[in-house]
Order: sequence, then C-alpha cells, then structure tokens
Amino acid sequence: MTDTIKLSQARRGDRGVIVQVGTHCHHQDHEIELERRLLELGFVEGARVELLHEGLFGRDPIAMKVDDMRVALRRHEAASLTIRLDGGDA
Repeated sequence: MTDTIKLSQARRGDRGVIVQVGTHCHHQDHEIELERRLLELGFVEGARVELLHEGLFGRDPIAMKVDDMRVALRRHEAASLTIRLDGGDA
C-alpha cells in the first residue's frame, strides 16, 4: 500500500518519489517563483527522495537526499512537493 503526502509531512527516514511539483495554482507570483526554484534544484516528478534530518526547533529545516544530491528546505517550501511514499516493496 502506498500513501501520497506533502513532503513537509514526511518524517526522518521516509522515502518516496516526487509525483507533483508546485500547487498548480499560479495566481500568486511567489508560488510560481518557488516552483521554478524547486525544479532548478532537481525536485522534478519521478525523482527519488529520502528525508535525512530534521532541525531541532519545529523540525525545521529538513535535509533530504534527492536522487544523488543532498538539499535542505524549509517545511513551508517542502509543502509544495507531493510524494508517494515507498510501500516497502523497494
């Protein structure tokens, strides 16, 4: 069984695949800019992610592995990414 969640809801050790980048609600300029930055960083549909570390205060920022890179994001930025968690069949 697989679950689809926002990356901001993931916990340390969670792994999955990005299924959606952005909210596809482009009525605000900052949402368009954030989606563009995430794509430039390698957060593309189909990329594998693993949450490696959570900050001490409010679990923010989070560090993750995206394919072969390591990237840190704030949770409000990670909320723009939807992932399908691995169901243990990997």
